[in-house]
Amino acid sequence: MTQTMNAARPAAVIPLAILLLTILGCGKAGPRVDAEAAFASGDYAAAMKWYHLAAEQGDADAQFNLGQMYSYGQGAPRDLAEAMKWYRLAADQGDAHYQCYLANIYYHGGGVPQDYVEAEKWYRLAAEQGDARAQSRLGWMYHSGLSVPQDYVEAGKWYRLAAKQGDTSAQFYLGLLYSEGRGVPQDYVIAHLWFNLAAAQTTNPFIRTQAVAARDQAAGLMTSDQVAEAQRLAREWKPK
Repeated sequence: MTQTMNAARPAAVIPLAILLLTILGCGKAGPRVDAEAAFASGDYAAAMKWYHLAAEQGDADAQFNLGQMYSYGQGAPRDLAEAMKWYRLAADQGDAHYQCYLANIYYHGGGVPQDYVEAEKWYRLAAEQGDARAQSRLGWMYHSGLSVPQDYVEAGKWYRLAAKQGDTSAQFYLGLLYSEGRGVPQDYVIAHLWFNLAAAQTTNPFIRTQAVAARDQAAGLMTSDQVAEAQRLAREWKPK
């Protein structure tokens, strides 16, 4: 006689994601989430309170946002020194965006004395992580000799890295180096390429005007075949 075995009913399985959230303590909204909700509702005092709590726990996003609130006087009187404290703490954690933002403040002297040495330091940290804006700015500092010796080769290196990612300022200034033969061999075809890309893609009216003028000037020094080659390269170009 064959005995029929009734399979035991399996216990309910807790989804892995929920289990992990429970173990890691991530299932509950953190103070930064509460801060963002309060800020969105216009309750800046509550947002400030929650951002402070998250920032003191080492949350880089909260530290940066807290800096923004002190910069603009939201939830507390405007305090640029306090804003800089939190911006720096956020940048110290290694986020390239926050490093570049801090560098911009030092570069322009927004709320602090203008300091090209500090700007170069933070641009370099962000640039080495691949931040295109920081790479472009660092290229400009070498181009102009701001806090570093003027070095067109080094300027071209950083402009090229940013230009390949689509940074239009870097594309324009890289085009200038090629058109003038500074730090790179003079090459009007490559100069035309970068001027053309900058003019077509930028949202900055100054860069567009300058890039169009420089492109047309370069075209006047080129053969029709060279212009056609530069235009082909521009059509086929893709950011990397």
